[in-house]
Amino acid sequence: MPDRERAIELWEQGTARLVEGEIEAAIDLYTDSLRELPTAEAYTFRGWAYSFLGKIDQAVEECRKAIATDPSFGNPYNDIGCYLMQQGELEQAVPWFEQAKRSLRYEPRHFPYLNLGRLRAARGEFADALGEFYGALAENPGDPLALRFLEALKKHVQ
Repeated sequence: MPDRERAIELWEQGTARLVEGEIEAAIDLYTDSLRELPTAEAYTFRGWAYSFLGKIDQAVEECRKAIATDPSFGNPYNDIGCYLMQQGELEQAVPWFEQAKRSLRYEPRHFPYLNLGRLRAARGEFADALGEFYGALAENPGDPLALRFLEALKKHVQ
C-alpha cells in the first residue's frame, strides 16, 4: 500500500537537494517518491531537475505525467510554458501559461502572469504585457519582480 507521508518526505528531500545544486540526487529522490506514490508534484519537480541538466524534452514529458496525474495542479502547465519559451516557441507557450492561470491548485499563483508578461513584452505586445504584470500584482500585491518588470516596461513604452 502506498505511503503518502513517505512519498512527501522523499519529495521534500529531493527539493532540498535540488536547491543545494545536487541535481542527480534530487532526481533519484523524486523517483523514489514516485515509486512510493505518484504525485503531480514529484513529476513536476523531477522535470524541473531535468531542465537544469538541459534535458528539456524530458522535463516536458515529466510535466505531462504530472498533468495526467492531477490536471488541477497548475505548476506543470507553467513549467511547460517556460520550457517552450526557452526553446523559442513563444506562440506555443501562451496556452500553457493561460491554463496555469486557470488552475485550481497553483503556488506561487502570480508566476504564470509574470511569464506571460515577459513573453508578450518580448513579442512587442506591450499593452498586453502590462496587463499580465498587473495581474501578477493582483495575485501577489507588492511582488518585487512584477514591480520591476512594470517599471522597465513603462520606461520602454515612453
